[in-house]
Amino acid sequence: METKREALATGQKALEINLNARKYGTFAEIGAGQEVVRWYFRVGAAANTIAKSISAYDMTVSDAIYGSCERYVSRRRLETMLDYEYKLIVERLDEKRGAETEFFAFADTVATRNFKGTNECHGWMGVKFQTAPRAEPSCVLLHVRMLDADRIAQQEALGIVGINLCYGCFIHHGDPFTLMESLLDNLTSDRIEVDMIHFSGHSYEGIDHRMMAVRLVELELSDAAMFRPDGEVLQPSEVLYKRPVVVERGSFRPVTHVNMDMLECARAQFMGDWGEEAENPVVLFEITRRNLFESGDIDYEDFLARIELLASTGATVLISDYAEYYRLAQYLGRYTKKKIGMVMGIPSLQDLFDEKYYEHLEGGILESFGRLFKNDLRLYVYPLLQDKHHLITVPRLHVAPHLQNLYQHLMENGSIQAIDFYNRNYLGIFSRDVLRRIAEGDDSWEKMVPDEVAAIIKERGYFGYEKSEATSLDAASP
Repeated sequence: METKREALATGQKALEINLNARKYGTFAEIGAGQEVVRWYFRVGAAANTIAKSISAYDMTVSDAIYGSCERYVSRRRLETMLDYEYKLIVERLDEKRGAETEFFAFADTVATRNFKGTNECHGWMGVKFQTAPRAEPSCVLLHVRMLDADRIAQQEALGIVGINLCYGCFIHHGDPFTLMESLLDNLTSDRIEVDMIHFSGHSYEGIDHRMMAVRLVELELSDAAMFRPDGEVLQPSEVLYKRPVVVERGSFRPVTHVNMDMLECARAQFMGDWGEEAENPVVLFEITRRNLFESGDIDYEDFLARIELLASTGATVLISDYAEYYRLAQYLGRYTKKKIGMVMGIPSLQDLFDEKYYEHLEGGILESFGRLFKNDLRLYVYPLLQDKHHLITVPRLHVAPHLQNLYQHLMENGSIQAIDFYNRNYLGIFSRDVLRRIAEGDDSWEKMVPDEVAAIIKERGYFGYEKSEATSLDAASP
């Protein structure tokens, strides 16, 4: 039976680190003040842990130490700080005490609430550390969003999550899942969101960052996680910053010709609608947490199968906890004021007009649509071939009679648009049929998915595909 992990108080964690004579390092904090290192001073015995504490608050002073940069609250700045401070402490102290000391550097660069309350409250923090004397370093980086309404509370939360990160790196470095789980000890997700984590170095060779990204959402540390085709974790604000966005939601189990046609047709129509305002859009495939966790616990094998198949198409993937489309729109709008296009099929559009999904909102469906269509967001809707003789398109869809005028208004206003140019040969393709044919050994499924997707399913035996003896021999041949 799994035992519940005991969450120590923040002061206990700081004191335990101070009393560990092997840990010794530097704290460099920019933006909020020295919120993390303050805990070590507060609990006592800090001389055992702290070699140097620095706050290069002035930009000119910061540049003189770490070099100039375009954005001070950025991953690049954090990595520069960590590399500089870690290298410096090792150079200065290795000869004297390197044989019995595990050196580290902690750094953060943050922006807490400004006087007018108009800025994004977020920050980067990380630890570069040894797990044994003179071992090659490991590194853990975080991006956090501070959600408290006032600056003092944000600073307090920042100090706590910084102690949690240090403790996790020093005590739980061999168990990344436990390290992640402990990040919100003595905090709640209403105060701090961790929307990106990255592991690297000696302790984390071969780590699957996709698993870490989805773990953030599973642990409710974040509402969303993003990564690119090679599995590298992305920080959403840096990817979406001042970029138009086209996003398609789905289960992608597996990704089919229809999914690819939907996205490509919508992207072309989106760019045709907005011209220069839609140049170089970020194109995303999005999978909701509800889709991944239908049985309560994530099926990691199934998750990786879907992600690897999407990666084979060159897709950037977003895992989100936004079951409602308006919440996804709000999330994207947090990072960009450029145009946003959402891609969906007729069944999803029908669900969008089902009022039962908005009973928790005081304004019901009208409130949800007000949030969804803010800033000229547009829906691009792919038709549905109901049977051989009935094609349902946006103009032909019937919603509840009392919502018909609303639906008509959204069509006439251009908020809901039919995808006009699509491949009719793909209309009869459904993921559930692909899965059924794979299970039945019917090779016709191969024509329903992109070639690269079919090759990976066959090579790795995804979704119950059984390799034939001939196929196995072919794969083993030089």
